[in-house]
Amino acid sequence: MGVYIAVVPIVSIIALWFVWWLVKDVLGRDTGTPEMQEVAQTIFEGATAFLKRQYTTIGILAVVTAAIITLAIGLFEKYPEVQSYQSRPMALGLLTGIAFLVGAVASAASGIIGMYVAVRSNGRVASAARGGVGPALEVALRGGAVSGFLVVTLSLIGVYVMFLAYGGLSHPEDAPFLIVGTGFGASFVALFAQLGGGIYTKAADVGADLVGKVEANVPEDDPRNAGVIADLVGDNVGDCAGRGADLFESTVAENIGAMILGVALWRTTHNTNFIFFPLVVRSFGLLASIVGVLMVSPPDILKRPKQAVLVETDPTPAPVASGEGFETPPMQPVTFNQTAPATQASKVPDFVYDLVDYVRYRDGEEPMNSLFRGYAVAAVLSIVGMFLCTLVMLGGAWFPLFLSGVVGIVAAIAFVMITMYYTEHRFRPVKEIAEASKTGVATNIISGIAVGYENTAAPVIAISIALLASFSLGTRTADVLQVSSHAAGIFGTAVATMGMLMTAAFVLAMDTFGPIVDNAGGIVEMSNAPKEVRDGTDALDAAGNTTKALTKGYAIGSAALAAFLLFSAYLDKVTLIQIAKGLTPISSVDLGKVPVFVGALIGAMLVFLFSAFAIRAVSNVAQEIIKEVRRQFKEIPGLLEGVPGVKADYARCVDITTRGALRAMVLPGALAIVVPILVGWLLKAEAAAALLMVGTMTGILLATVMNNAGGAWYNAKKYIETGAYGGKGSEAHKAAVVGDTIGDPFKDTAGPSLHVLIKLLATITLVLAPLFV
Repeated sequence: MGVYIAVVPIVSIIALWFVWWLVKDVLGRDTGTPEMQEVAQTIFEGATAFLKRQYTTIGILAVVTAAIITLAIGLFEKYPEVQSYQSRPMALGLLTGIAFLVGAVASAASGIIGMYVAVRSNGRVASAARGGVGPALEVALRGGAVSGFLVVTLSLIGVYVMFLAYGGLSHPEDAPFLIVGTGFGASFVALFAQLGGGIYTKAADVGADLVGKVEANVPEDDPRNAGVIADLVGDNVGDCAGRGADLFESTVAENIGAMILGVALWRTTHNTNFIFFPLVVRSFGLLASIVGVLMVSPPDILKRPKQAVLVETDPTPAPVASGEGFETPPMQPVTFNQTAPATQASKVPDFVYDLVDYVRYRDGEEPMNSLFRGYAVAAVLSIVGMFLCTLVMLGGAWFPLFLSGVVGIVAAIAFVMITMYYTEHRFRPVKEIAEASKTGVATNIISGIAVGYENTAAPVIAISIALLASFSLGTRTADVLQVSSHAAGIFGTAVATMGMLMTAAFVLAMDTFGPIVDNAGGIVEMSNAPKEVRDGTDALDAAGNTTKALTKGYAIGSAALAAFLLFSAYLDKVTLIQIAKGLTPISSVDLGKVPVFVGALIGAMLVFLFSAFAIRAVSNVAQEIIKEVRRQFKEIPGLLEGVPGVKADYARCVDITTRGALRAMVLPGALAIVVPILVGWLLKAEAAAALLMVGTMTGILLATVMNNAGGAWYNAKKYIETGAYGGKGSEAHKAAVVGDTIGDPFKDTAGPSLHVLIKLLATITLVLAPLFV
């Protein structure tokens, strides 16, 4: 590892300083009018109250689970893959339990802190929108970047510290196996955070929309609607805290999985760089993402200095009347119509100003264009970082593995583009759903489902090409590394996964940008701000809808590559244990064996049953919200009529969604944990491998259907609200609202939760593999 071990803490310190600068900048902004402040404070109180209750529940579950893991490994582990713990299984169990809790705490912290800043940002974005789209975009992206960079940095620091604490310097070949519990803990918290937040946000959204827009015909985010505050709170606890925990566990689990695969190469090369490489390359990705954000939302030092314009004047002005006749005023200096140099010489090169001017938002354009240009900058710099890391760290195998990393970066871009095509109103799928809305709800729903099914093709092709290309490139290093072609190929796919995740901080910043601008729009509406301000936040909200969809596409793409990586790590771990036991190692998963086929079938079933529980939970809680909003419209005199001084009881809806979401998240969460353990325990390791493999494939496809169909339904509604097909209040709009409410639990509850489920299956089987052999 040598000097490379210092790269991770140095970059982490830079990233944390960047986060601190972002927080200081955002929280120092104007908070808006008193009306804006009041709405923003209500959202903040609702979000923090929910998270406090949610994480108290998750914390209790996590401690109990950590104790069970410790005892299970300590009592039943007889052949650990770490040789030094073969006679000390209880010590191994304790270390795994501690690692689990570290992952759980870090995952919770990343979600909570990111959400705190996001909630504090929304009112400031609403205030900035009074000055135009550009200033509001700047504040919103910086607020979102706090969550994105904090999540990725904490995941990097967490794995790094655990690696060192568990003997990474003295026994680098053992440490990755000892810290797998960190990934399990992160996945555990992420599952419940995403489930609870997703159920909360969509139950409130569905209830508020169906009563407000369809029945009462009031505008979105209208203060008369009692469900509006719960809806705005839900955007934060689902899209900020939930997605933050989701991508935190992604990065942790995938780092550890890649490190475990690096151990296989270390055994022949004795080059520890293969083990530590994933952390170093992710550090360069973090730096690339920082530059990308600074291009879109530059600090003053990166903005081209304003230049004084001198205007030509007449040096001989005409005489003017005075008390004694005419007199000539003093001579004026002769100036010319030209641009003068800046008053202060800048130390920033001109090409940097040119790049910033190219990337940053231009008045009148779609805000999404600027965000995408910033993402492109981060992707290009990630390729440069990948080049440097592979060249310096991986010796003679560097070039094929560099190309594998580029494959992963390109795959990430492909997923972003595919998701954009299927969810943006500028393209055929969304327009098709909007047009179908003209003939009613049924055709809207049919068209949306068709789009969802259709959009599985392109992502699967992208994943397949990425896996085949990276595996093939990896095999070319087999002779240099003196390992089997299979082992070298698998490491190639690991490098591709690392490449895909290099821009994770920027993508997550765009994701959190979505709920921030959504909340800002709600604050503007509820505070009765001028129409032009709402028009600006609507433009940002449209971009936010796209960025949230892009993040889900990116997350499922990275989950697909990571699932194969973690599946390979699971097989490697099982092989080591089987060799220690004197058994024949698993060389493949044979679906012709009845127990293995049953395990595969259960894996596919688990995905659908889990999704059913999550969607039903949204329906059940939404029904309670619908009843409550109807009751308030009916029983509170003057509420629906908008009588001044009459307010809805927002707290009641917040309480209903909080209790309902926390109650409903337990069953699907428990199902996701118990089923793979039972299959591995009863049907053994190969059946667990089949469950993991088929469950992953099924989960990727179903999550893709739900994420993009839901996003397309939502943006079809937004497209109609711009005036298409009759605009707001038309029959097409009412049909689109119903379609959107069907898509809500798809794209924001079940779909994102499946990302976590896929990786949870991998981390559970990886941690408990010794119990299945």
